[in-house]
Amino acid sequence: MAKSSFLSSTRAIPERSGVPRHLAIIMDGNGRWARKRFLPRVAGHSRGVETVRNTIKLCIERGIPYLTLFAFSSENWRRPPDEVSFLMQLFVRSLQKEVERMHENGIRFRVIGDLSRFDATLTDMIREAEALTANNTALELTIAANYGGRWDILQATNRLLASGEFDGEVTEAALTPYLSMAYAPEPDLFVRTGGETRISNFLLWQLAYTELYFTDTLWPDFDEKAFDAALTSFGGRERRYGRTSEQLTSPTPDPDRQSGNA
Repeated sequence: MAKSSFLSSTRAIPERSGVPRHLAIIMDGNGRWARKRFLPRVAGHSRGVETVRNTIKLCIERGIPYLTLFAFSSENWRRPPDEVSFLMQLFVRSLQKEVERMHENGIRFRVIGDLSRFDATLTDMIREAEALTANNTALELTIAANYGGRWDILQATNRLLASGEFDGEVTEAALTPYLSMAYAPEPDLFVRTGGETRISNFLLWQLAYTELYFTDTLWPDFDEKAFDAALTSFGGRERRYGRTSEQLTSPTPDPDRQSGNA
């Protein structure tokens, strides 16, 4: 098993920056956006795809190299069957329409989550898109689909135990390479649109020291102004990672500071 290139924020202190290196978003409020306009809920999901395109563009323009979007949780199967069916169809259509465009713009595409519940056509499309964009470097776009944070920790633990590398103790260092997002730094900024103030089983392990930002703006309305408001909030945060404010201003070098890739 390849070791992760990035240390966790509980084991090392990441470099501070006014711009997040990794932005993670729960795209909430599509259905309510549609209801406010007397439209079916699925119309909000369709409109939300346009916001995804704009958010990708803004991340590239603002110099954010990692973007992770929570598209479908493992609990979303509980939604009405017709809505679930539409979301699956929308995923297929979006892949068909967007993959070439992403590739042309240097975007690497990945999907994390339990793909076993998706039909073979969708799974094949995901793998083909990942292979096509594998060498792109302009932006690392991850879509979390049929994903849950608890599932992620459990699957990582099971893979570690089955790896032949398990020595009788599950440690953070041993487990981290088996997590779904071992290829990326932990999110610096988490954004949830739509007014809810919970993380809903999203990246439970990875959000340990992530800055949380909640906004009442519904996802289809999350435009450039709303995006920049989130970045402004992040830029004003004091990220201490367990230290005191005085330590942040001390000229003494931090022996645990993580500089880029470990």
